[in-house]
Amino acid sequence: MAHIGILCPGAIGHLNPMCNLGAALLYRKHKVTLFGVPEVKEKISQSPLEFYEIGASDFPPGSIEKMYAQLGQLTGLEGLKFAIQFFEKEAEMLFRDAPQAIRDAGVDLLLVDQVTTSGGTIADHLNLPFITICNALPINREPGIPPYFTPWRYQNIWWARLRNQLGNMLINYLTQSMWDVLVQQRKEWGLPPHNNRNDFYSPLAQMAQLPQELDFPREDIVPWFHYTGPLKNPSNIEPVSLDRQAFSFEDLNDKPLIYASLGTLQSHNWDIFHCIAEACLGIDAQLVISLGNPNADLSKANFPGNPLVVPFPPHQQLINRSKLVITHAGSTAVSCLSSGVPMVAIPITTDQPGMAARVARAGAGEVVLLKKLNVSKLKMAIERVFEDNTYRDNAEKLCSAIQEAGGVNYAADVIEQVLHTNSPALNSRLHSQ
Repeated sequence: MAHIGILCPGAIGHLNPMCNLGAALLYRKHKVTLFGVPEVKEKISQSPLEFYEIGASDFPPGSIEKMYAQLGQLTGLEGLKFAIQFFEKEAEMLFRDAPQAIRDAGVDLLLVDQVTTSGGTIADHLNLPFITICNALPINREPGIPPYFTPWRYQNIWWARLRNQLGNMLINYLTQSMWDVLVQQRKEWGLPPHNNRNDFYSPLAQMAQLPQELDFPREDIVPWFHYTGPLKNPSNIEPVSLDRQAFSFEDLNDKPLIYASLGTLQSHNWDIFHCIAEACLGIDAQLVISLGNPNADLSKANFPGNPLVVPFPPHQQLINRSKLVITHAGSTAVSCLSSGVPMVAIPITTDQPGMAARVARAGAGEVVLLKKLNVSKLKMAIERVFEDNTYRDNAEKLCSAIQEAGGVNYAADVIEQVLHTNSPALNSRLHSQ
C-alpha cells in the first residue's frame, strides 16, 4: 500500500476528477490524502479521501468562492490574468505550507494538477515522484499547437507556427511574475533550474482527460504522456458538487432537448443566457437553462420563450437526454462527448477557447466567439447542429474513443506503475517487510 497525495485547485472541475481518481486508488488499497485550503474540506465531504488542511491564513473560509465569483464576471484576457494572479498567490502558500504537511503525512507520491505549477518543485524538494494530471485542457507547449487560451485553428503551415510562438510569448509575459516565484524557490531549495514552462510537468507520467482524437496533432509530446479520457466513476455520480435543487424530469416534454449550461464559474453572465433563449425561439425543441448556482434568484430569470430555468439541475443526466448542448466549452465539453452529444460552444475565458477549437475541428460542434455573439449568429449555429446529424455522428465517434481510452482505471494503472519503479520511500518500506 502506498500513500498518495493530491495537490489541485479548489474548483469543482478539478476536484471531481481528482477525487474519482483517488477513489479508484483507494479501491486498490492505497491511502489517498488531498491537501487543500479550509473550504475544500466541505466540498470533498462526500468523497472517501482523507483531507489535510493547509493555507488557512492566506485562504480563510469563503475566500475561494469569492475569487471564483470574481472570475465569473470576467472574460477573455482579463479572466486569464485574474486566474494567473490567483495561481501565483496559491504557489507562494504551497511553497510555505505544503512541504511540511506532505512530509508529516508520509506521502510516497504526489498527483499534481497541471495548473498547480508549484507542485513539481515541491515534489523535487521532498525527493518524491510526482505525476502531472491535466484536469483541464493540456497546456503543454510546442510550436505547432495554438496556445490554450486562443480560439485559433490548428494549421500545419509556417505562418500558423509563427502565430503560435507569438501567442506563447504573450502567455510567457503574462505569467512572468509567477515564473519568477517558481525559479526563486527552486534556487532557494538548491534544485536544478528549469529552462522552460514544460519542465514543470512530470518526467515520469503526464495524463489528460481528453481522448487523443480530440486533441490537436502533437509532434513533441513526451513518450510518458497518456490520454486517459475523463476521470469519472462508472456511476457518473460526481463526488463534489453544489447542493442540488429538486428537479423533476416530468417537466420535460416530448420535444428534443436543448440544454444550456455555462458551468459554475462563468454562470454569472445572464446576458448570454438571454441571447441563448432568444436564439432558440422558433426551434422545435425544449430549452432547459442551468444557472449553475443553487442560490440563483429565479424571479430575475425572465428569458424569452419561457424556457425551463433551473438553478442547478442533475448536469450529466440532462446532457445524456439532450439533442445538443450549448456550453462555454469548459469541462462540460468532454462530458458531452462522453455521451455522444454535439454542442454549440460559446467560450468565455482561460482554456475554453482552446477546447472549443478542438470540438470544432473534430466536427462535433459549432463555435460562436463571445466577442461576435449575437442572436442571429447563435441561432444559425444552433440550427446547423440541431438539423445536421453529422455533428452527432462525430460526437459519437469521440464517445467511442473516450470509452477505449481507459479512463480512471487506466490512469490508476499508470500511477501504480510509477509507484513500483520510482518511489524510494515505498520501495524501502516494501524491502523492510
